[in-house]
Amino acid sequence: MKYSMFALFVGLEWEYVSAFTPTTLQSHRPLFGLHMAKKVFIDGEVGTTGLQVRDRLADRDDLEIISAPFELRKDEATRKSLINEADAVILCLPDAASEEAVGLVDADNDRTVFIDASTAFRVDEDWVYGFPELNKEQRKSIENSKRISNPGCYPTGFIGLTRPLVDAGIIPPGTPLTVNAISGYSGGGKGLMKVFEEEDHEPWGSYGFTLAHKHVPEMSKYSGLGKAPIFQPAVAEFDQGMVVSVPLHYSWLKPGTTGKDMHDALAKHYEGSNFVEVMPAGAEDITSAGLLERDAFLRPDTLKDTNKMQMFVFYNDETEQALLCARLDNLGKGASGAAVQNLNLALGLDETAGL
Repeated sequence: MKYSMFALFVGLEWEYVSAFTPTTLQSHRPLFGLHMAKKVFIDGEVGTTGLQVRDRLADRDDLEIISAPFELRKDEATRKSLINEADAVILCLPDAASEEAVGLVDADNDRTVFIDASTAFRVDEDWVYGFPELNKEQRKSIENSKRISNPGCYPTGFIGLTRPLVDAGIIPPGTPLTVNAISGYSGGGKGLMKVFEEEDHEPWGSYGFTLAHKHVPEMSKYSGLGKAPIFQPAVAEFDQGMVVSVPLHYSWLKPGTTGKDMHDALAKHYEGSNFVEVMPAGAEDITSAGLLERDAFLRPDTLKDTNKMQMFVFYNDETEQALLCARLDNLGKGASGAAVQNLNLALGLDETAGL
C-alpha cells in the first residue's frame, strides 16, 4: 500500500525513529588524564538522534559509551542497570518511553545526569531547558543540573531569534507571532526517510494543521512571550537542515525600533558564542557576503552535520517590516549536537568537545 508523505508524518515521533540497523556494540574504559572517563548510556541509540549522538562521542577519550546487547536493548532490568551505572544518560526515545526510563533510576542515585531529547519534560519546572545560549544564567543552570530537557529543533530557531529581543524590550511579551519553518525529511524518521529515498513523493509539504504541534508549549514559555505563536512547519526534499522564519511588523515592537536595533540586540546577546553566529545585517550585506544562493535563496542545508546556528535579520525600515531567520541542522543544533553540548556542560567537560 502506498502512503502519502503527510499520512506518514502524522503521529511520528519527530526525531526518534530509527533509519538504520545497529552494529555490534562494545564498551572500553579509556583513561582521561589522571581520571577515569565518564560513563554515558544512550537509551535509544539505534534511532536517528541516538546514532548521531553516538557518532559525535565515538572518538572521545574522556567518555565511555556503555550499551546493552542489541537483543536486550528494551529489557527493563538491563536498562535499569545501565542507567544507574552511568554518569550520564541521554534519552533518545518517544515521550512515554523517556518518562519510563527516568522512573528506573534508583531512589538513592543522586549522581546520574539525564538529558532527554523528547518533549516529555521540556516545560517541566523540575527540568532545566537545555539551550545554553538562552540567557546569561542558563549555561550555569545546565552545569548544575541532573535533569536537562533537550530543546526541539524548530523551537531552537524560534526561541533563539525571539528571546533576545524580548529580553531587550524590543518585542513585548504577549505579542502574537507566527513562525514558518522548513526542515529536511530526516526529522520524520524511518518512515519519511523511506518515502523520500525509495518511493515517489511530494517535493514539499506543510503540516501541523491542527495548530497544536507539540513544540508550541516550549516556544511560548522559553521565548518569554507567554503566548503561543501560530506555527506552520514544512518538510522538503533534502535530508538535513532547516530554516526557521519569524516575520515582524514594526508596529508590534517597541516604538522607534529599526532593523539595525534588532540586529544589534541579537549580536550583543550571542557575542562570544561557540555555536550561534549573527550574520551581517540586512539583505544587501547578507547578499554581499555570499550567504544567499544565486544571490536570492537562503539554503537550509548549509550547516548539515554541525552544531552551529546562524541568525539573519532581513529588514525594510521604509515598509516597517522585518524577517528574522535561523538556519541550523535539525539533527545537529536541533537534536544530537545540542545533546552533546549539554552533556559536556553537565559533566564539567569542554563545551565544544566532539562538536
